Amino acid sequence: MKETAGGKRGKTMRQLGLCDEEVAGAEVIPLYEEAEEPRPARGMRRAGGLLVACGIGLLPWLYVLATGLPTTATAAHWPVAWVGLDALEALGLIATGLLAARGDRRHALAAAATAALLVVDAWFDTTTAAPGGDFATAVAMALGAELPLAALCGGLALRALGRRA
Repeated sequence: MKETAGGKRGKTMRQLGLCDEEVAGAEVIPLYEEAEEPRPARGMRRAGGLLVACGIGLLPWLYVLATGLPTTATAAHWPVAWVGLDALEALGLIATGLLAARGDRRHALAAAATAALLVVDAWFDTTTAAPGGDFATAVAMALGAELPLAALCGGLALRALGRRA
């Protein structure tokens, strides 16, 4: 036996070891017990199946669009479309920030929607920009603001989804 700091004698690590027979009969208590996922309700399964079918149904439509759309187009309400998109982004960022600052788990919903809006904005900014300075500005905005903010919002949403209720 070894002396401890307080002068008491204690067992060495070798003496504390259990033999195989003692381990075989012991009850194993898991440190973390994962709850079994409940089966989704029938309505939820149907909704999921409908969404998958609609997504698959859009695939041929993508071909029709890719081969049939003109290379240039004029939009009558171009400024309204862009101001509306940026207004939704601002609203999403503000809502996400306020909900996250309050510790409200619903910030995950706002964050996911805002991330999607930011990615869409970056995509359309870069694909509709005129060559030259406009395109360089669109790429700079995408890489310097929209995509990093989308990544932050996406990370917030995923982190909140990973936490237990």
